[in-house]
Amino acid sequence: MVDGVLYEGTGLNGRSSVRAVDLSTGAVIQSVRIPAKYFGEGLTDWGSNLIELTWMAHRGFVYDRFSLHMVRTFEYKGEGWGLTHDRRHLIMSDGTPVLRFLGPMTFRVVRTLSVSDGGRPVKDLNELEYIHDEIYANVWQTNRIARISPETGKVIAWIDLSGLLPADERTDGNAVLNGIAYDEKNDRLFVTGKLWPKLFEIKLVPDAVGSK
Repeated sequence: MVDGVLYEGTGLNGRSSVRAVDLSTGAVIQSVRIPAKYFGEGLTDWGSNLIELTWMAHRGFVYDRFSLHMVRTFEYKGEGWGLTHDRRHLIMSDGTPVLRFLGPMTFRVVRTLSVSDGGRPVKDLNELEYIHDEIYANVWQTNRIARISPETGKVIAWIDLSGLLPADERTDGNAVLNGIAYDEKNDRLFVTGKLWPKLFEIKLVPDAVGSK
């Protein structure tokens, strides 16, 4: 979410796109398709640009945020899963327990962060969002989002979204939780999933033992 616009990246070879969406109606305002050989993955903003990863092609794309015109590409090692940013760096996941911090102009790795919970590595880190100085990371094929300290890599708390989308609305086995967006201006948190028919605005509440 930037300046009231929801930017969304879609995946699958031959179906990947980046699009600007009107949050109030769900209507697609603008969109650009990605060549069929690429599987679109994580998407984030940086200044006047949008930056996108692809799954296994080791290539990322930079778009002008206003026109969605592609302005450059870049390369990286390993798989591309999720992407967000703090005030200084891009933050990338690749399905492992290790997050990479990248220079936003060079795309070079300047730091890595190993993520753990109770001393155990947290693998399958997927979609990312940076919220209130924490890294939110969906764990692939689960209904959970980890809230991670960007300094230590330790999981501060878990967000459990079990039952958010009813089972009868998950018409595909791949319809897993896989999207997080944050409206910083209005402090609103949104989640969705791969092949989900809905986007949800949620508020976090304490559980019975006082964590979130």
